[in-house]
Amino acid sequence: MSLGVVKSLVGFLLLLNFCMFVIVAAIAGWALNNALDHTYSTGSGKPFPVGFSPVYFPMGNEATGFMVIFSLIAAVVGAASCLSGLHHLRVWTAHSLASSTASSMTAWALTLLAMGLAYKEIHMGGRNAKLITLESFLIILCVTKLFYILLIHGGFFGGNYCSYQDTYVATTTTTAEPQKGSTTVTSSV
Repeated sequence: MSLGVVKSLVGFLLLLNFCMFVIVAAIAGWALNNALDHTYSTGSGKPFPVGFSPVYFPMGNEATGFMVIFSLIAAVVGAASCLSGLHHLRVWTAHSLASSTASSMTAWALTLLAMGLAYKEIHMGGRNAKLITLESFLIILCVTKLFYILLIHGGFFGGNYCSYQDTYVATTTTTAEPQKGSTTVTSSV
């Protein structure tokens, strides 16, 4: 594949992933806000009711709270990894590949964790349309983030990256002070 095609596909996947991570953050943020507005209020000195869970969500099932929290974390890390990927797309060197890959793989791992909790929530049932949308976006994000990681590594192994030696500029430096009667000693590094 030519460099232009690879960079175009990477750019498209970055934009797609960033938009999807923003949507996931918005839906998970709504669910967390809704849960915080409807949590138990016991007052001072009163004990918590039996069966109280600190991750209580009035919608969904027992897995909803964990899925929403991990979805929020995955969305924030994923959006940040897209910004790192944008820098990599701009400079496209082996050095920027390392930071882009590290942040992308971290975001992908967190998205996989949230997707696993989404599978558990799907299996348990009893969720509303917004949670079904959140689950769908998590599943799609796992696939598109994996394609992005494979694509930037495919470009690397295809030889489309310049190396450190390609960007290095040699300079001439003086290694010692010249003494009377001697010639100047220089070396190129």
